Amino acid sequence: MGKNIGFVSTRFAGTDGVSLESAKWAQLLWDHQHVSYWFAGVLDRHPSISMEVPEAFFDHEENRWINERIFGRQTRTPYVTGRIHALRDYLKIKLYEFIARFNIDLLIVQNALSLPMHVPLALAITELLAETSIPTIAHHHDFYWERTRFAVNAVQDYIQMAFPPKLPNVQHVVINSLAQEELALRTGISSTVIPNVLDFEHEPDVDWEFTKDFRQEIGLGDEDIIFLQPTRIVRRKGIEFAIELIHELNDPRCKLVITHPAGDEGYEYAKFLQEYAREHDVDMRIVDAFVSDKRGIGPNGEKRYSLWDIYPHADFVTYPSIYEGFGNALLEAIYFKKPLLVNRYDVFIRDIEPLGFKFVVMDGFITDKVVREIREILDNPEKRDEMVNHNYELALRHFSYAVLRKRLGYLISNFFGFEI
Repeated sequence: MGKNIGFVSTRFAGTDGVSLESAKWAQLLWDHQHVSYWFAGVLDRHPSISMEVPEAFFDHEENRWINERIFGRQTRTPYVTGRIHALRDYLKIKLYEFIARFNIDLLIVQNALSLPMHVPLALAITELLAETSIPTIAHHHDFYWERTRFAVNAVQDYIQMAFPPKLPNVQHVVINSLAQEELALRTGISSTVIPNVLDFEHEPDVDWEFTKDFRQEIGLGDEDIIFLQPTRIVRRKGIEFAIELIHELNDPRCKLVITHPAGDEGYEYAKFLQEYAREHDVDMRIVDAFVSDKRGIGPNGEKRYSLWDIYPHADFVTYPSIYEGFGNALLEAIYFKKPLLVNRYDVFIRDIEPLGFKFVVMDGFITDKVVREIREILDNPEKRDEMVNHNYELALRHFSYAVLRKRLGYLISNFFGFEI
């Protein structure tokens, strides 16, 4: 009854959304006797159940060389085409090897057929799917049309072919209803919406003993009020709004704590935020030096905290994102029963807001009403508890593992005639 599931992407490591959601899918499948195996360019999975092929990583030097010559321009040379196909051929051989080594029954491709960050890998996967007809679920977190950096390109032929491919053995999954509509309009491909989920059936297990020194280690005291920004420093996170909020609260106890560094999209935004915080007299602390993918002890004996170790210490969570595919940090704040400021990004308006959650909501800017509401929550523990408990119960209904189990089970039953 149990099947061998092959997860395929450019990277399965760290705390990015693709890696986190893939691990949740794998856990649920494992609970039903399905064994997961992993193929990617960078992996933190055990070698006995994985196949790491460095050339499959989006930041591998060969793929970087290709990307520099196909994005931001409208034509490519025959030499670039040749390099694309040489890498595609090599990766397709490795994918066949992966399927044979672990006797894979079903592939789950995670975002590699959505964003054209690694065109040769997507071409290799698409050709393999066409050649083998292996049952496949393509899980799409972001699409190329959602990112301006892919708008001008010299590989429109490949994008039409593989992002995503329209094949009879592939079922498509998106994480929000806007993506579902856009995918259908642009390609004619139908898809199933499976939102990001958390294990709301079980409340978080907090290790207070290990994390008791967190505030002290980042230089804060018990009287300080932590506004947690649990994201990377990238422009679309709208972190300047969190700075404006704390400035307007005008309370020296309020500190902005950002958990993750800049890097993926450069450091200019981080520099801007540091200057902006100084201008607004806001104590902003970027604590990524204390944060790791997993809890542990550093080389000099210092504690390294996971993101989930930090949430319990937050007094308020800021999530003023301008754009999100779904919003993992929003679910995590609900899971840890923290009050939340949310900017009304498109997916929130469409898929989350109508469900009736109680957040402090902004619509593109910080208003006096937003500041008043947050002051009231900070000053009124009973109101805060009522809000966060209400949100947890709603999330249990709409974003729990039960939702994933039901919808993923339906997809698997389409292939094999039984549900997980």
